[in-house]
Amino acid sequence: MESIKRNAFVKKVGFNRIILLLILILMYIAFSILVPGFFGTARIMSVMNYVYFLGFLSLGVTFVIATGGIDFSIGPVMFCCGLISGYTMMNKGAPVIVALLISILIGFLFGVFNGYLVSYWTIPPFIVSMASMNIAKGIAAVYTKTQSVSWPLSTDPEKGWFRNLVSYKGFPVGLVIFLAAAAICAIILNNTKIGRYILCLGSNREAVRLSGVDTKKWEMLAYVICGTLVGIAAIFFVGAYTTVQPGYGDQYNNEAIAGCVMGGTSMVGGLASIGGTVIGVLIISLLQEGILALGFAKDIQLIVTGIIVIVVVYADVMSRRRKN
Repeated sequence: MESIKRNAFVKKVGFNRIILLLILILMYIAFSILVPGFFGTARIMSVMNYVYFLGFLSLGVTFVIATGGIDFSIGPVMFCCGLISGYTMMNKGAPVIVALLISILIGFLFGVFNGYLVSYWTIPPFIVSMASMNIAKGIAAVYTKTQSVSWPLSTDPEKGWFRNLVSYKGFPVGLVIFLAAAAICAIILNNTKIGRYILCLGSNREAVRLSGVDTKKWEMLAYVICGTLVGIAAIFFVGAYTTVQPGYGDQYNNEAIAGCVMGGTSMVGGLASIGGTVIGVLIISLLQEGILALGFAKDIQLIVTGIIVIVVVYADVMSRRRKN
């Protein structure tokens, strides 16, 4: 095993990523054997629709977890973005492009709010994100008068064009956009001062602070990046599933965090992998589609995801103990 890990190709790609890719392939083969027609285009597109919005959520929370923080508000904030922007378009006559920008702006503002409270007011991230989760649900419910919002269908020639961001004549445009966003996030995290400081915050915050770095600014920036990506995730959610309901979104928090941590991002911060996050999201999305295809309820997928989070975090803890 050690000789494999020392292989030049394995070192470059990453041993954990290779294992995750093998798990993804084996899962797909297993579901294809158990479920007739799982190889079909419809199933693949269904998995991809889930990947797009969950992927942006996971990319965002990767930056937050890399600092040693956490954000449990990402799912409800995504729904808040979709509800307010959609209601503004459908009930107040705002153009589609304005609605899309409003979605991103709301996510950005929640990122600023969370980041400021965590970094400058030093309130624990867990408390801040729990509060933001409820605030997002409340604001969305009040603004939409607790009504669900349905975005225009692709058959609407005037307003349905935004769905081309997800799929255009069967081509998965959303996958191209998501992978491009992941590549940008990887460059930011691995090749810029922003990424270096964010990772250093998770490794040794006090040492970074004593070296003269404004730790509050960089920590807040991680939450701002996360919030902005959550606003984008809302666009892909409504582009794939049309209707958004007030009071929902919690179920996607664990899935996004699971995809992130499964990909190699440490829950205590200091270590993150955007490439691993992408693979982790693919695994989570394939898992939920496979479980539904087998005839099980969505609740089973939630149970499995919860178990995955526990196992992955435990593995991360044990790995760090061995290194120490």
